[in-house]
Amino acid sequence: MNGSSWREGEKKMSRGAPRRAALPAAPLLLLPLLLLRLPAAAALSGEGRAIWSRNPSASPVNASQLFLYDTFPKNFLWGVGTAAFQVEGSWQADGKGPSIWDHFVQERLKGVNGTAGSSDSYIFLEKDLSALDFLGVSFYQFSISWPRLFPNGIAAVANAKGLQYYNALLDALVLRRIQPVVTLYHWDLPLALQEKYGGWKNESMVDIFNDYATYCFRTFGDRVKYWITIHNPYLVAWHGYGTGIHAPGEREDIATVYAVGHNLIKAHAKVWHTYDRTFRPHQGGWLSLTLGSHWVEPSRSEAAADAARCQQSVAAVLGWFAGPVHGRGDYPAGLREELRAALPRFSAAEHQQVRGTADFFALSFGPNNFKPPSTVPKMGQNVSLSLRQVLNWIKLEYGNPRILIAENGWFTDSHVATEDTTAIYMMKNFLNQVLQAIRSDGVQVFGYTAWSLLDGFEWQDAYTTRRGLFYVDFNSKQKDRKPKSSAHYYKQIIQENGFPLKESTPKMQGRFPCDFSWGVTESVLKPELMASSPQFTDPGLYVWNATGNRRLHRVNGVKLKTRKAQCTDFLSIKKQLEMLARMKVTHFRFALDWASVLPSGNLTSVNRQVLRYYRCVVSEGLKLNISAMVTLYHPTHAHPGLPGPLLRSGGWLNLATVQAFQDYAGLCFRELGDLVRLWITINEPNRLSDTYNRTGNDTYRAAHHLLLAHAQAWRLYDRRHRAAQHGAVSLALHADWAEPANPFVDSHWKAAERFLQFEIAWFAEPLFGTGDYPRAMREHLASRGRRGLMGSALPRFTEAERRLVRGAADFCALNHFTTRFVMHEPQAGSSYDADRDVQFLQDITRLSSPTRLAVLPWGARKLLRWIRGHYGDVDIYITASGIDDQARENDWLRKYYLENIPD
Repeated sequence: MNGSSWREGEKKMSRGAPRRAALPAAPLLLLPLLLLRLPAAAALSGEGRAIWSRNPSASPVNASQLFLYDTFPKNFLWGVGTAAFQVEGSWQADGKGPSIWDHFVQERLKGVNGTAGSSDSYIFLEKDLSALDFLGVSFYQFSISWPRLFPNGIAAVANAKGLQYYNALLDALVLRRIQPVVTLYHWDLPLALQEKYGGWKNESMVDIFNDYATYCFRTFGDRVKYWITIHNPYLVAWHGYGTGIHAPGEREDIATVYAVGHNLIKAHAKVWHTYDRTFRPHQGGWLSLTLGSHWVEPSRSEAAADAARCQQSVAAVLGWFAGPVHGRGDYPAGLREELRAALPRFSAAEHQQVRGTADFFALSFGPNNFKPPSTVPKMGQNVSLSLRQVLNWIKLEYGNPRILIAENGWFTDSHVATEDTTAIYMMKNFLNQVLQAIRSDGVQVFGYTAWSLLDGFEWQDAYTTRRGLFYVDFNSKQKDRKPKSSAHYYKQIIQENGFPLKESTPKMQGRFPCDFSWGVTESVLKPELMASSPQFTDPGLYVWNATGNRRLHRVNGVKLKTRKAQCTDFLSIKKQLEMLARMKVTHFRFALDWASVLPSGNLTSVNRQVLRYYRCVVSEGLKLNISAMVTLYHPTHAHPGLPGPLLRSGGWLNLATVQAFQDYAGLCFRELGDLVRLWITINEPNRLSDTYNRTGNDTYRAAHHLLLAHAQAWRLYDRRHRAAQHGAVSLALHADWAEPANPFVDSHWKAAERFLQFEIAWFAEPLFGTGDYPRAMREHLASRGRRGLMGSALPRFTEAERRLVRGAADFCALNHFTTRFVMHEPQAGSSYDADRDVQFLQDITRLSSPTRLAVLPWGARKLLRWIRGHYGDVDIYITASGIDDQARENDWLRKYYLENIPD
């Protein structure tokens, strides 16, 4: 399969339109949720602190942080959610009453159009349903707008149009076999209740909310099996009545804030009992409230005090509401000690009333719990997005309840339309953490809600951020729902029920060919100019003053006969080769120091001592059956590696350096070629852009001269030395693999291929292909000029030069270390980096090295297939590969990489 067709096949595979798997009948979906009220023994308040234990063996979290390729449990529920105020729009239409958020937007968020338009879900119900069909979800979590159903908040006669809308939505979901998960209160309190009672500050809200909920159970309960009473009461109390950044925008004292929370808990509990007593027997549903949380890690991992502060931080947010409902029926002890009289007390009857009033644990973990950063109770610790840790904390703190992730996702800036690449990485990260928690930690997560179905009004951020899987142009009339990349990705996750092993190669067993070469690589081997073991080459006679100062004293006038210098006099060679022999390698690759061999840059000053040292390295290795692969020139960004006179005369920008390199190569072939069978002329010439980067034209001119220098050296070897020495010559290219950062966007696939063209084909195409630079490179540089960007131009080969370079390599040598995730990003300026028009993204779900290189062994196999697709079955040497690992002994990162390089 050629390279382009293989790429196309991979593209189609990732984009294949998934069909919704046939869902079992509703009762089967609901079986995993059959729960009883938790007994007192199930609540283990305080046990969550073990998450931050200083002893790793005591931590309940699996130590492995590798990305987990596996699927979710068979009956795992996949859903998506919205909130009425965020997406419905039509805030004054068809008899709907105003909410506290309508009022808040008008009074506090000046210049914001409120939700008059928004996504207009109230008008475009069918478009929302089509979006659900596209995803293939098994449930849809939405909230009922309390003031749309009861404009003044009192559950008397329902607004007919509002009732009609929610009935139509529920009927359509049932018809599609999509389970409704209905939230009764997602922050849009009827304004009349705020003005008359003071909102949730008033305990009267408990009964009023219960009346509203009772109506909903009676009216919609025949089609709803999952109910959420209140969404994230922490934000209702803290930001609505404390910081004032949420509606109703009040800034009360701390006692009022906790009184609001107290009333919210009692309102939830009363509704739970109403459902349990009156509706559960014949409706058979389940009910909870959604609790939000952040997460923190200790600033000092070894400090017990910091771990204790982490426990306090999470308990102050998640535990504030989870403790009474999921725990022992009261607030966390630490919160009680800190707040004392400011924290209300439950009576004995209330204690029993609130305890255990949730049939499952509903968790919200998203940006609203982390913004604004100044309001997060970090307690001096480090904020983290570790959803897996939160799930483990809940497991330990509340007796391993069944958990529904009722809100999860992140946000993008408002200018981002459908290419929300970072949202994919965030979703992938969160979902894999959930999978790890299920498979490795035994956490009982049974469902996941991606947030949100649509772009909408994002509370205090208004329309400056987006969270939808579907893009909506708020200024358009039809408000079409356009699937973003994240929608395509979530659809794929649902279809595959997780992360089945695809991109990573399965374990393979077998043996390499008998003549396979195994080696290790050194960079420039600095020569020893003096033997480190002079005892056989020094003619002097010495007397040892054994009873005095115990030193050797030379006897004047006496000279002894000595033997000729031997390679074993260089102790460093002996030690290095002994290590190589213990590794059982067949080859040792090292580079000569051009500046040491020819200090003047020409043949007028050959350092024979340096050449002798290198000859010793090669010959002593052969005695141990270790063959040398010798690199003539190994530049780096810090050390260009050229003799001083050549560097001062312009280096590789000067054509004279090409002839100088040919002379140097010829010398090395003559002096070492009888012992060396494998030569690398230049190591990573495609990375010299780091040095010659003043302009793109400088980079391409230097590269052109490097190619000519290599080709002339190869032709010289082929003409004068191959027949006698029987060696092979090539150059070694830096060869990272490239993947599209977003596999659902064509421009990212093109960017990945363009990266490979600029990275590898730049040198490989002249040598193994046409004898000219890649057409794709020339065309892209020309297109930049047409687009008005500062463009560079590739040099032109003369006919003689084309004949010179084409085929001037006996094998393909590749240095491969990582896989880059690439996206298209037009760049201004005239440089090699800008010319590529690519940007690199860091995949936070991938294992990475200390230098942030992705540890992806499977990239090597894809690279080899790409080479074969473009240049046929050319012989390939992986001349350098591995990963940076700073461990002195237990280098498990490097070991993992080597063990998982595909066969």
